[in-house]
Amino acid sequence: MSAGLRAEPATFPAHPGGSPLVPFPAATGPGAAEALIGIDEVQNALNRSRASVYRYTNTDPRNLNPPFNPRRLNPEYRTDQKEPLQFHPQEVARFARDVLRIKEVTVEVLNSPSTVTQQLLGSILEELQAIRGLLHGMESAPIDLGRKREGLDQSRPAA
Repeated sequence: MSAGLRAEPATFPAHPGGSPLVPFPAATGPGAAEALIGIDEVQNALNRSRASVYRYTNTDPRNLNPPFNPRRLNPEYRTDQKEPLQFHPQEVARFARDVLRIKEVTVEVLNSPSTVTQQLLGSILEELQAIRGLLHGMESAPIDLGRKREGLDQSRPAA
């Protein structure tokens, strides 16, 4: 998606027992990490302080990935304690609706604007694709650079 486009917010029916029926798609594939949001986005979505968001979060210093707790905001799976907390937008919506009792919940995932690094990587990719196209378009066999170098060394007089 290009910068500034919004993903369609999802609404989910609640289970008769009170717990939500929130489908969690597999967090694999190329776009999985892009769908997760950080603490700052959660803070803005819930309109709460950063400290409050951390108090709501299901974390444990002894257990890197504690089991699901329906009364807490559950972060995504982490492999290292130093990784920043990331949340699935549907989990933030569930928490806001079921725990904070916010009536109207809409979580929108916005793609970040293109950075200079992303633009540079895009231009490098375009250039590499152009080089590949030129190499595939060449009709002649590849040149043996070793023989070519020997021929150049012999044609130049020693200093």
